[in-house]
Amino acid sequence: MSEALNELASYLRETRGALISDASLAYGELTLTTTSANLIALLTFLRDDVQCAFVNFVDVCGVDWPQRPDRFDVVYHLLSPRQNLRVRVKVATGENEPVPSATPVYPGADWFEREAYDMYGILFTGHPDLRRILTDYGFEGHPLRKDFPVTGFVEVRYDDEAKRVVYEPVELKQEFRNFDFLSPWEGTDYVLPGDEKAKAR
Repeated sequence: MSEALNELASYLRETRGALISDASLAYGELTLTTTSANLIALLTFLRDDVQCAFVNFVDVCGVDWPQRPDRFDVVYHLLSPRQNLRVRVKVATGENEPVPSATPVYPGADWFEREAYDMYGILFTGHPDLRRILTDYGFEGHPLRKDFPVTGFVEVRYDDEAKRVVYEPVELKQEFRNFDFLSPWEGTDYVLPGDEKAKAR
């Protein structure tokens, strides 16, 4: 498999080297790095070229790197049934920098791009219907960003008195606790036989 992927990487460098910033083989998978400007041309070539034939669009997902100036990676996974190969195409983009939508090349990218927009806030230009797809109406923020609070900003519950669903600020019912997972008898003043490991720390 790695030999076929190496041949594919060499072929792509020779024929479309201007569209590819980097081609690396790791963990038995080929990853092609490109720019937003070259993305659609590269995806079109990968789909239409006879030696590639990546006609199956598997997935689009986001990766958050908050410390980088180009915060997000948009990652496309493609499959070629003819060649029995998979390839990953990766594009780096900033928080307010849109990426061209892959829907003109792969119509199946529609829902995946909506998910990346909803979960990460990644923008796609030319998308036919870029709306939230997983979060509730009026949801603020993007829950898969690494700086999004684990508890969220609001909690939702049904209020019997108001007879409707109400949104309230998150209120934690219990303080954060440190648990000693080594000892099943947390909080005892004496050491049980065989439980010396908890006191050895």
